[in-house]
Amino acid sequence: MSRQMTGAEMVVQALKDQGVDTIFGYPGGAVLPIYDAIFQQNDIRHILVRHEQAAVHMAEGYARSTGKPGVVLVTSGPGATNAVTGLTDALMDSIPLVVFSGQVPTFMIGTDGFQEADTIGITRPCTKHNWLVKDPAKLSETIHQAFHVATSGRPGPVLIDLPKDVQFATGQYTGPKTARVDNYQPRLKGDLEAITKLVELIEKAERPIFYTGGGVINSGPGASQLLRELVDATGFPITSTLMGLGAYPASGKSWLGMLGMHGLYEANLAMHGCDLMINLGARFDDRITGRVADFSPHSTKAHVDIDASSINKIVTVDLPIVGDIGHVLEDLLKVWKARGRKVNKEGLAKWWGKIEEWKKIRCLAYTGSDSITKPQYALERLKALTKGRSRYITTEVGQHQMWAAQYLGFEAPNRWMTSGGLGTMGYGFPASIGVQIAHPDALVINIAGEASWLMNMQEMGTATQFRTPVKQFILNSERLGMVRQWQDLLHGGRYSQSWSESLPDFVKLAESFGWKGILCRDPKELDDAIMEMINHDGPVLFDCLVEKHENCFPMIPSGKPHNEMLLSADAEAFRGGAALV
Repeated sequence: MSRQMTGAEMVVQALKDQGVDTIFGYPGGAVLPIYDAIFQQNDIRHILVRHEQAAVHMAEGYARSTGKPGVVLVTSGPGATNAVTGLTDALMDSIPLVVFSGQVPTFMIGTDGFQEADTIGITRPCTKHNWLVKDPAKLSETIHQAFHVATSGRPGPVLIDLPKDVQFATGQYTGPKTARVDNYQPRLKGDLEAITKLVELIEKAERPIFYTGGGVINSGPGASQLLRELVDATGFPITSTLMGLGAYPASGKSWLGMLGMHGLYEANLAMHGCDLMINLGARFDDRITGRVADFSPHSTKAHVDIDASSINKIVTVDLPIVGDIGHVLEDLLKVWKARGRKVNKEGLAKWWGKIEEWKKIRCLAYTGSDSITKPQYALERLKALTKGRSRYITTEVGQHQMWAAQYLGFEAPNRWMTSGGLGTMGYGFPASIGVQIAHPDALVINIAGEASWLMNMQEMGTATQFRTPVKQFILNSERLGMVRQWQDLLHGGRYSQSWSESLPDFVKLAESFGWKGILCRDPKELDDAIMEMINHDGPVLFDCLVEKHENCFPMIPSGKPHNEMLLSADAEAFRGGAALV
């Protein structure tokens, strides 16, 4: 039913009709009418952030952990430009967001008015789509279109720029059931003939591998369940990108670990040596492929993706299938079962024999210490002590992020939130708040480096105000760890600006915001300290002092193929002469 209301009231009503329960935002003059409308209702909760970049990251954490779109409200000018990093992060990682930005009144657009910016021009490259709404009669339908675009096909962020006079003006409100959204209808069902060809390849392959990405998770929990059924039924090995962790359980019998620059030895060599590579919802990111010309050089390549523009964009494939992962997997299983559930058992047995030899290398081996905590050990203990709990993990960006992906192990989708494509330092802390808002009773832990964490430290105030008991687990090496590692390995050990000389006392910083602060220097005290963090019912800042010059291995140097990995000295000790391919 349509009815007359102001533009600001339309925004709030449309959000209610879209099932939104939470907005992350920061007020300013250009959005005060919307904030006034928010004040006059009780159905939608507003989370007041301390910086607009953090608002978008919180919405990303909320969206990634729930599967629902995250919603953000910022003011014009600097409010919108501060959101650009988060928008770009969400676009790279296919996170559904709807961002509302205020704008100067329509008659002032183009006059360089106070807090005016060309938000549409600025955000066009970093959103899936954006709109400048100048007519209140078109506002409600535009909002419903925005939610449809953000959540359909390959998910992503969208932005609606709202001039202040449009927020005050009145017009007819259109509900979601009557709003026109049919101008964007991504293809969901894959071509059955192509799916049948993939089944034929599956039946004959001697050295197959499933290569999965964030698209499996974005497709919904049903897709992850279908993936598990297919992998376990075929007995094929499976690896994943950073964004796809959890779609197949880390404890699963076919799991090889993460793929790519800091992926596991056996996963990378299996990718290099396979004869059938089945890409499910991954985009051949450069951190995965290494040198493209030598990526999986002996394989027939199939690529299933809902985004047709991602197919043949980087790696030319032999069998493209455009469609939603869940729909394609459902049809793939039906066809495969109808044809007798056939696989090349003899070839597969030999393939697993080779993979088991590669696993003996123990690529994640490291030398322990009684005097200083190794970051790998800290994460091993965190994994052990949180086992069986309802646990969500976010990360900042750097060495700690890669170690978390390697050591923590994820059994379910939507439990792992990290910045993959853009690699945004400062992502993890606000994302953890967004996750905690969505799952108030869960254990939410952000794995951080001290340098990344400081980039959005102001959000301690947000966590305190909204009583979110997030745990910040800082692996403090007093270095920009990944930068220092590259300088160590590639720049002759010249550590140019890769250390910090003025870090805060994290315990005192925590206490100043009403948090609990924990400092752990001794690895023998680590377990007790971690349990103290877990059992505290409020937010915790955990300062874990770790080895300053530990490198993250395995590592594929930039521009190298998968079979030219650098291993730690500990892993090298296990190599023994095992063949690479």
